[in-house]
Amino acid sequence: MSIYRHMNRFVYRLVVLTFLLSWFSVAKADLTIEIDHSSTNATPIAIVPFEWKDPNDAPPQDLAQIIGADLDRSGKFRPVDDAKLPARPSKLEDINFPDWRALGADNMLIGSIQKNAQGNYDIEMRFIDILRQEQVIGKKWTNIPARLLRQVAHVISDMLYKELTGIRGAYNTKIAYVVVRKVDGKRQYSLEIADSDGFNAQPILKSSEPIMSPSWSPDGKQLAYVSFENGRSEIVLQSLDGKMRKIIAKFKGINGAPAWSPDGKNLALTLSKDGSADIYIMNMKTGKLRRITRNLAIETESTWAPNGHSLFFNSDRRGQPQIFQAFLDTGEIRRISFIGRYNSNPAVSPDGRYVAMINGNNNGFNVALLDLYTNDFRLMTKTYLDESPSFSPNGEMILYAMNKNGKARLAVVSIDNSVTQVLSVKDGEVRAPSWGPYLN
Repeated sequence: MSIYRHMNRFVYRLVVLTFLLSWFSVAKADLTIEIDHSSTNATPIAIVPFEWKDPNDAPPQDLAQIIGADLDRSGKFRPVDDAKLPARPSKLEDINFPDWRALGADNMLIGSIQKNAQGNYDIEMRFIDILRQEQVIGKKWTNIPARLLRQVAHVISDMLYKELTGIRGAYNTKIAYVVVRKVDGKRQYSLEIADSDGFNAQPILKSSEPIMSPSWSPDGKQLAYVSFENGRSEIVLQSLDGKMRKIIAKFKGINGAPAWSPDGKNLALTLSKDGSADIYIMNMKTGKLRRITRNLAIETESTWAPNGHSLFFNSDRRGQPQIFQAFLDTGEIRRISFIGRYNSNPAVSPDGRYVAMINGNNNGFNVALLDLYTNDFRLMTKTYLDESPSFSPNGEMILYAMNKNGKARLAVVSIDNSVTQVLSVKDGEVRAPSWGPYLN
């Protein structure tokens, strides 16, 4: 595939595809995670199975297993094998610390879960510093419905990650993506929402034609995306509670690549209503447009700097797709990518330090990371035909679409490149990922 063909896929999809939208409900199909590589330098941590007193009525979720999987996926921590745990304590006074020090782990998680009279669950957890022989975190949750047990496990994972790294965890967050399946020989597309680990997948719309470019609002309550339900590209705004859906851009020509401003007051768009494909900003309260770029080249895939003062976007104004930065106060436009003949799909880390992008090279199209402080540029992946990088809200991971064995899947790579994971569905292909914000 040539560089130009890769670049033109976006425009081609916008121009020629049609879209048919309908609500639907189907059995959920969670993403399956395969961890390709784990760091040998990961810190061991003991995650003790939570105490459960009734062997004949086990809770529907194994909290310790979920928490261990969360921390393992970070690449920073390695849960000790369950078979090697010297005991199953659930209280501080039950811990024989010499046994745990011999295990080589400095920290351990213990806890209990009980079913109450309402049929819900009471949970207690304690995070222990083994060397100091003291509890550093202790918390209880009461009357938790079964459907929220996984969420409690992710909250515990976030607490442990913050305690151990000083960085807020991002396990209790959501991701959006598009799944493509074959139904009666025809392609069917669905926009789905899932937990950050791919579980609890919920489709929010279904189409016989592609769905593109989902973008989360900063409060995590709405998605903007591109649809073709009326035979042309249109940008749709939809609330995740199902109460609101409306078309917000249906101009002549291309309507694509929506991206929310950090304060949620504006949406950056790619429009060709004035001839060429350029970047515009829509005021979400008034609907008024502000044109940011004026160039005959294709200008698209914009994303906001965290301070809201500039936009990063993809343009072939220099003959090949590269990443540029437009400063909204001065109008200055500056090229920022110089390594390689092809760079597209910019995504900015939450702290504004890094720009992830797709770099075209002899090995295909890979996720690359540009450090705006040092200008260090490095390839992050060894996969093929990567697309749509998206940072986790804590900036520690990058979610992206890739191709493996001829099938589109999602993958996650840690910012330090110590671990990668592949997320796939058994009955389809997954693409166009977008990592949502913190929910509280």
